[in-house]
Amino acid sequence: MNNRIEALQQALTGHRQRLLRHNVYQSLETMDDLKLFMEHHVFAVWDFMSLLKALQRDQTCITLPWMPVGSPSTRRLINEFVLEEETDLDPEGRPVSHFELYLRAMDEAGADKSLIEQLLQSISEGKSVNNALDKVRIDASVKYFVRNTFSVINSGKPHAVAAAFTFGREDLIPGMFRHLIEDLSERFPGKLDTFIYYLDRHVQLDEEVHTPLTLQMVAELCGDDDEKWQEALEVAQDCIEQRIGLWDGIRSLLPSEA
Repeated sequence: MNNRIEALQQALTGHRQRLLRHNVYQSLETMDDLKLFMEHHVFAVWDFMSLLKALQRDQTCITLPWMPVGSPSTRRLINEFVLEEETDLDPEGRPVSHFELYLRAMDEAGADKSLIEQLLQSISEGKSVNNALDKVRIDASVKYFVRNTFSVINSGKPHAVAAAFTFGREDLIPGMFRHLIEDLSERFPGKLDTFIYYLDRHVQLDEEVHTPLTLQMVAELCGDDDEKWQEALEVAQDCIEQRIGLWDGIRSLLPSEA
C-alpha cells in the first residue's frame, strides 16, 4: 500500500477508535430508540450520495460533447460506485438506490420520514441545502453534519471530497454497522429485515470491494503534493469528528436515555 496512505490511516487511528467505541450502538435498546436513530441517520445516508456525485462530476465526463476526464482507473472506480449505490439490488433483485432502500427500511420499522422528506421537498423547490436545513426541525448535530459534508463538496477540491468519501464513510462503515447488526434480527424479528439487509450490504461492499479502491483513489488524487495530503488528513479528521458529534446528538435524544 502507498506509504502515505498508511501514514494517513495511522494519524486517524485515535479518531476512528473514539467513533467505533461510541456508546450509541449499545444504547439502541428499544424499537423507539431504533426509529429515532433512523430518523436522524437517514440524513447521512442522503448526503453520502452527494459526495459520490461530486466525485462523478469532477472525475468523469457528465457534459456534452464527451471528453476524457481524469484517469481511466478513477473513472471506472467512481462509475462502479454509482452503479452500486444508486442502482443496487434489493432483497428481491430489483434495482434501488441505497437511500431509497433506507427509506423502505424506515417504513418497515415505523420510523417517521417526514423530516427528510421536508428537506428534499425544499431542495426540489429551489432552496439551497443550507436554507432547506434551516426549515427542518431536526437536531443541530444533523445540521452540522450535513453542512460539513457540503462544505467539503463545495471546496472545489476533488482530493478533499475523496478523503471525506473514503475516510469519513467507506472505511468507517463496516466497523460502525457491525455494532448495529449484532443482534437486531433476534431482538426485533420481522421488523428490521430491510434495515439489516441494508447494513449487511454496506459491510460487504465497503469492506470487500470499496475501501481498497477508494484508498487507491485518494493516493492518485493527492499524488506527490504535500499540501493535498495534509488537506486530505484534515478533512478526514473533521469528518470523523462530525460523525462522533452526530452520534452524540442522537444518543442524547434516545427515549431510553430520557
